[in-house]
Amino acid sequence: MPGRTRIAERYARALAAAVVAVACLLLAANAGPTDTAHRPAPVPAGDTTSVTDASVTDSLVTVSR
Repeated sequence: MPGRTRIAERYARALAAAVVAVACLLLAANAGPTDTAHRPAPVPAGDTTSVTDASVTDSLVTVSR
């Protein structure tokens, strides 16, 4: 039968296991996909159309009729 360990040794082992577990979780969280080829290209500022309140309310009036 193994000899009894001191309480400090048990706490040190538990603390070491907790540190290893946190390190593993951090590494797993940061291991996401790094492929940027499938991201859509940003829309240039010149191709956007501005939305005004009048155009929004006109379309709502047309839809409600």
